[in-house]
Amino acid sequence: MSFKDYFSRQSSNYAQYRPRYPCELFEYLASLCQSCDRAWDCATGSGQAALELARFFPQVTATDGSATQIRQAPSHPHVAYQVALADRSGLADRSIDLVTVAQAAHWFSLDAFYAEVRRVVKPGGIVALWCYELMTVSEAVDPLINYFYRTVVDPYWPPERNLVENHYRTLLFPFSEIDAPTFLMETRWTLEQLCGYLLTWSASQNYLEATGNNPLDEVSDRLLHAWGNPDEAKPIYWPLHLRVGK
Repeated sequence: MSFKDYFSRQSSNYAQYRPRYPCELFEYLASLCQSCDRAWDCATGSGQAALELARFFPQVTATDGSATQIRQAPSHPHVAYQVALADRSGLADRSIDLVTVAQAAHWFSLDAFYAEVRRVVKPGGIVALWCYELMTVSEAVDPLINYFYRTVVDPYWPPERNLVENHYRTLLFPFSEIDAPTFLMETRWTLEQLCGYLLTWSASQNYLEATGNNPLDEVSDRLLHAWGNPDEAKPIYWPLHLRVGK
């Protein structure tokens, strides 16, 4: 089973430090569906989106190409986890009301994935892809995150990252598109949690593998100074960039 896997080596950190998506997003997606019997969360990672889908769908199939990632996902009575690639889900024809892909479509062979979507989705079903880029924390912290992103680890981003930076607007999306509202992902993190998240980036892991050094070493002192009390949990926000189609 071959795919671009930047996350298995850090699956436990991915499960711990990746933010959760807002419930309102899934409520909105469910409202678009003609029926809410079954959803497919493709490239589920450690199940962040799948668990939210289970609030609205009694059957959620959550697939990922990484068995290591799947093992980190919390169990849920309405979620069935499977190791499968995006273009070979193993799902029955016309069995799915909603397909979601959270922060992962830029890694796919899209033509093959979309062919699989057309096979498994019911007539009139919904497909939703979304991504997020940089967060905002505060006037003192944000410039350091930008420096880390655009200078320290910038040479180590895979080329697919450009699709995220363009907010998926340049992503091939051959469906009848729906004009979606704006959603905001938010959480409260300590400095340790923020740093844990920054290290889950594929560029951070590529930097570590290439150099043997922790990329955060270049900004850690300045981050601590800008943050203040490292145990203080600060609000953190990411705008979500959503493509939805029928």
